[in-house]
Amino acid sequence: MTRTALSSQEEHLFAVLSGRRFLQMEGLSNEVPFFIYPYDPEHALAVTESKKRIKNRLANKGVVVREVNLYDLSVEILKERGVWDRLIALEPEQDKADFRELLQGMLDPQLHIASAIRAQLAENNFDIFFLTGIGEVFPYIRSHNVLHNLQSVVTDRPMLMFFPGRYEQSDTLGSSLVLFGRLKDDQYYRAKNILEQEA
Repeated sequence: MTRTALSSQEEHLFAVLSGRRFLQMEGLSNEVPFFIYPYDPEHALAVTESKKRIKNRLANKGVVVREVNLYDLSVEILKERGVWDRLIALEPEQDKADFRELLQGMLDPQLHIASAIRAQLAENNFDIFFLTGIGEVFPYIRSHNVLHNLQSVVTDRPMLMFFPGRYEQSDTLGSSLVLFGRLKDDQYYRAKNILEQEA
């Protein structure tokens, strides 16, 4: 993707996110207010810079964004539970599959992630929720599991998940998240591609 294409996507995102239709969640037909911004993983740094500019531009229009980074949230949860230092010491010598299973149990989206996000969102008044850090928490947290468990948490404001990969939508196969453009996460049909939304 060219710099021009990224710049064009940034303008589109800003136009959609700052629009009344998006902010008031019009036209969702009782669907969850979840949107996906799929991007090429090799452009992650440029997307991070773009996200900062979008947040600043939205703030200048009085639109408050609340961002939760899943990696930072995971570290916070593990530190609060008093297991972070032990996990750091254990990781080099533990079998990778066993270590992944251990982390998956400690960071279960239903038991831990969704409630932690609910608590963070309750702290602030905001207009849009950004969910980031998806690539950093793979494979111990899967994006479709997080989305599924947030359906009862994020209901009255729109959420935009920054996804390093593709969001494939098909009439016959449904929709699926393809992390890093290689790993099919699982089907998740309830979100909408933000790049296909009208401003």
